[in-house]
Amino acid sequence: MAGLRILRHFNNLNLRLTFLLLGPLLFDMWTIGRSAQAAPFDYKDAMSKSILFLQAQRSGKLPQDQQVAWRGDSALGDGRLANIDLSGGYYDAGDNIKFGFPMAFTVTMLSWSAIEYASQITQAGEMDNLQSAIRWGTDYLLKAHTGPTQLYVQVGSPGTDHTCWERPEDMDTPRSLLQVNASSPGSDVAGETAAALAAASIALRTTDNAYAEKLISSATQLFQFADTYRGNFTGACPFYCCYSGFKDELLWAAAWLYQATNLATYLDYVTSNKFWVSAATEFNWENKAAGLAVLMSKLYLSGDSSTLLLQSFKSNADSFVCYNLPGSPSRKTSTTPGGLLYLRIGANTQYAVNLAYLLGLYAENLEAANIRQVICGTKAFTLADIQTFADRQANYILGDNPANTSYMVGFGSLYPQQAHHRGASISSIHIMPKTVGCAAGFNKWYSRDAPNPNILTGAIVGGPNPQDQFNDRRWASSCTEPATYVNAPFVGIMARMAFTRPLSLTVPVKHLNLSTNHQKKLVDRLKLKMIRH
Repeated sequence: MAGLRILRHFNNLNLRLTFLLLGPLLFDMWTIGRSAQAAPFDYKDAMSKSILFLQAQRSGKLPQDQQVAWRGDSALGDGRLANIDLSGGYYDAGDNIKFGFPMAFTVTMLSWSAIEYASQITQAGEMDNLQSAIRWGTDYLLKAHTGPTQLYVQVGSPGTDHTCWERPEDMDTPRSLLQVNASSPGSDVAGETAAALAAASIALRTTDNAYAEKLISSATQLFQFADTYRGNFTGACPFYCCYSGFKDELLWAAAWLYQATNLATYLDYVTSNKFWVSAATEFNWENKAAGLAVLMSKLYLSGDSSTLLLQSFKSNADSFVCYNLPGSPSRKTSTTPGGLLYLRIGANTQYAVNLAYLLGLYAENLEAANIRQVICGTKAFTLADIQTFADRQANYILGDNPANTSYMVGFGSLYPQQAHHRGASISSIHIMPKTVGCAAGFNKWYSRDAPNPNILTGAIVGGPNPQDQFNDRRWASSCTEPATYVNAPFVGIMARMAFTRPLSLTVPVKHLNLSTNHQKKLVDRLKLKMIRH
């Protein structure tokens, strides 16, 4: 699991208060004397590597064009306990479990990236690879949807899996199955799966219309199931618990079905039930409110009179901006001193990446509607302010940070060497075919303080702690474990940053070269705040 997800809602009050109070000032100090120009990263290369990572996460029979050569076939018998074929799909992170909820979200975000940035991704020569990554996920999700009111949502036993450190190819732990159905509903995971299939139908329709129709058919049925038999799926707790409830997933699914079919019934569903969600501070695999706000506000900004009922989503999108931007009077989040959004321990980069995706896209949508700013109480933020903060998150991850290290494996000259990942940390089965069992995996491979023998190219790890410090150790899973749902939106971010022109309606933010005296005053301000609080 993406390290310590069980502590997802752990909050250290003193830490949070400290960063809420000092975050903007520390962020200002970090940017003193820095250029307003983006760091000179190869965003096309980062996009390519982001997609490539998904191949390292593949389960099942690998195709002939598999580029991550150190991987092999795995879990070919998944589903046998129920006499069905559940091979394929993705392992979520550094373990060997297939969790349907984050896998579906991964597919949704890969598809959204393909839809919004189709021309840029095509220009980079990565559309075929991206569509292949999407289809690897949807092929599995279609298999998992075994009946009108039945969806398999997990393969493998997390408790047993976590007591073993084995390559996927050697895996001999139980491949137990979990499903949601009419008597044990899971509107959250079924709704997200419906959204994933609907979004993927748009992303894949240009290459396979018949397959796109198959995706729509399954998405429609899953949405009806999720809406009719309402309830949260709890079987993946404590690893993937849905704390925000299932209603955001129902709206999210309906919104994507409307995007895919243009049927008014789905738009009516969203507008009639819009009060189910309110403004949110974050966007992730279990909380879709902010993503829904950006998705539906684009429709509202189109100016069609039939979308006037979507105005609240525009307000929610504005609030998402205000809750996150440094200097906003209504800010509810904080950053590390180096500028990375920091919400909680364990795969924290996911929050920064999702934030960057939504802010970058929303700024472009506002520009297209000739809206030049977002008002946060007494302060107005230009589109350049919004885009600059979004880009700051991506550049931080790629290496523009106090540690001068990339948090994407294989990108740049300095990057994590000990990703918390079973397959990457043990010599490839093609080099060392002898089985590595549970105990041997832990004793010889997990505990060794040395670089992984296989480079997990493109994997975005959990990242630094709140003080920008990074522990590159395999056992520090909160820092070094990657996850598919972190990489998925990063594909879209890289496409935007590699090819999209700077926003034209605003004057870019400039970081001034301040005098030594001015810098001293900032330090004095910081000391005063620390004394007072």
